[in-house]
Amino acid sequence: MTLQSIRYTPSSRTEQGRATLEILNQLQLPHRTVYDDITSSRDAWTAIKTMRVRGAPAIAIVAALSIIIDLDEWLLNESEDNQDHQSEKKPQVTAELVHETIRKALDHLLTSRPTAVNLGDAVRKLGKILDDARQRQPEIDAKGLADVYRHAAEKMLEDDVLDNEAMGRHGADWIMKHTMPSENGRSRRKVSILTHCNTGSLATAGYGTALGVIRALHADSFLDMAYCTETRPYNQGSRLTAYELVHDKIPATLLTDSMAASLLQKGGSNHNLAAIVVGADRVAANGDTANKVGTYSLAVLAKYHGVKFLVAAPRTTIDLYTSSGEEIVIEERPGREMSRVTGARCREDGTVDTHHAETVEVAAPGIEIWNPAFDVTPAALIDAVVTERGVVEKGPEGVFSFEKIFDHNR
Repeated sequence: MTLQSIRYTPSSRTEQGRATLEILNQLQLPHRTVYDDITSSRDAWTAIKTMRVRGAPAIAIVAALSIIIDLDEWLLNESEDNQDHQSEKKPQVTAELVHETIRKALDHLLTSRPTAVNLGDAVRKLGKILDDARQRQPEIDAKGLADVYRHAAEKMLEDDVLDNEAMGRHGADWIMKHTMPSENGRSRRKVSILTHCNTGSLATAGYGTALGVIRALHADSFLDMAYCTETRPYNQGSRLTAYELVHDKIPATLLTDSMAASLLQKGGSNHNLAAIVVGADRVAANGDTANKVGTYSLAVLAKYHGVKFLVAAPRTTIDLYTSSGEEIVIEERPGREMSRVTGARCREDGTVDTHHAETVEVAAPGIEIWNPAFDVTPAALIDAVVTERGVVEKGPEGVFSFEKIFDHNR
């Protein structure tokens, strides 16, 4: 059973009539498994900003679902107040007020992580759904409009898992057909994959993007070894990806970011390293890809060593409104995230005390720190982009075209 980073229970399945939302606190991993309650959209903003929840798809879903928590609290309290004070005249909650409140909450949530395009895509789509509902049904009331939003946000959660599973199958098939093809178009040997950061169940609603490709290869018995980078400075690879791989009993090896070149030079230590597969926080219309810092250097290494380099990302991560990577805003994180490391305390006998975490400073006092969260990998270094609709390769002129995988009404 794969990990569940988002626990959501709709109002129809709770005794209180209010939906509930919990997130797996990723700052506590890998030593403690702690779920935090999200009790409002402002609570979700803080969880996203502080990276208790991370990964572009997961961020968008948590943001969208958190507004349902706001709506349930608001509308249920309104109903209870009306019952307690039937003789008093109170301002009525209208569809217009619900619409305005949701819009403001969405706009605020959008400021939490500006590089993650999925969040902006979700805000745009959910806003359009509300606009369309009011145009189609001018007489819709507050509860009706809230229910429209609720259905749309909950569908995002359901669709993400199905999309990730499809992405995993497409990516696994592409790798087996393009790395060591045999007479029937598939490889005779197992392959090994290198991945960066965390792109699994912890970064999505479930299964994962790049890690979903690894899961699919493993499920089909085509995976020899999954290599994951430590992913400094926040260590998403050693804390999160390694946690998922161990949890799912997938053969895996951890290495520091600076060891990737040596691994490629040795061809994966005789494990048939076939591809590097990464996720994305934003893919521009030309294929330039913003992802966790360190991705660009891996792409350069892959090109030099003749190893396939794939980006696995849902269509919601592809930003057709951004022409190239030059237009992508790169978030810069606090310097302390690089100079400090938090982990479980080690006892004198070598055992790990998982109940006590300690933070230590590892940098020289007074040193200036530059800490960009992402870098941009040029499309020229990317062999293919794996989506839930299939794998997009460059055309004859060496240019990506994503229009064919989108519906006309995107």
